[in-house]
Parts: sequence; structure tokens; C-alpha cells
Amino acid sequence: MAVIRITREFRFESAHALKGYDGPCRNIHGHSYELSVTVTGFPVTDENSPKLGMVMDFGDLKRLIQSNIIDPLDHTLVLDSSQKGIIPAGEPFANVVFVDFQPTSENLLLDFAVRIKQLLPLGITLHHLILRETASSFAEWFAEDQEG
Repeated sequence: MAVIRITREFRFESAHALKGYDGPCRNIHGHSYELSVTVTGFPVTDENSPKLGMVMDFGDLKRLIQSNIIDPLDHTLVLDSSQKGIIPAGEPFANVVFVDFQPTSENLLLDFAVRIKQLLPLGITLHHLILRETASSFAEWFAEDQEG
């Protein structure tokens, strides 16, 4: 049996600001992010399984990523936690997510990879992630690059 890769794509809207950055991205600005999640595994061979022939049900992968990555970030402002004191409480800052890192696409991918790997069912491996922040700019994470 051969290993197969499957990919599910997601979209979410979010804003961020890069603390200390030497360009315009130091200011709050938003992106229409696109996240691609690719996992690998062996297709189910159990003739009695309703998942026969599937590596992982696309619906299950969608629910896992949607509830743990997309929903918590959609329509949020993501900031480094050191900026907590500068954001007023309440509207329009009621949906601010503070992270313990500079919220670049690269760092978001590193965070996503750690979280997703912990959530995947036995026998399913995270292969790679792509986070597109604009039509022409994206970051990639590959499991093979992390080993060694």
C-alpha cells in the first residue's frame, strides 16, 4: 500500500501588527489568509469501514482545523503578548488574540504545525502547511525540513 497525501484548504480574515518592524507592517493591517493543510497516511483497507479507501475523511480534517485554528483566528487582531497593555478593552478591540511570538506568517505556521500534529489521529502525519497572506506572498512549513 502506498502513502497518500491529502490537502484541505481554508480561508480566514485576520489583522496583525509587527512590533518593532521597520516598515509599514508595524501598523495594524489585515489579510485574507489562505491555509493549506496536507497530511499523509495509508488509505483504509478494512472492507467493513465506512472510510474504506480514505487516508482521512476530508470532513474530519476540516472540523479539526476549523475548530482549532480557523475559528479562533477569524476576524481577530493578532498581536505579540507584550502589546497587551496598549490595547483598550472592549469594542472594537474585543476580539484580540495575543501570542507569545511576533505574529508573522512564518511564526503562525510554526504554531499551527505544533498544534495540528498533536490533534491528528494515529497513523496520520502532518506533511506540510502553506499560509498565503496575499496573492503573491506565502510561507511554507514542511515536516521533512524539521527533521535531522
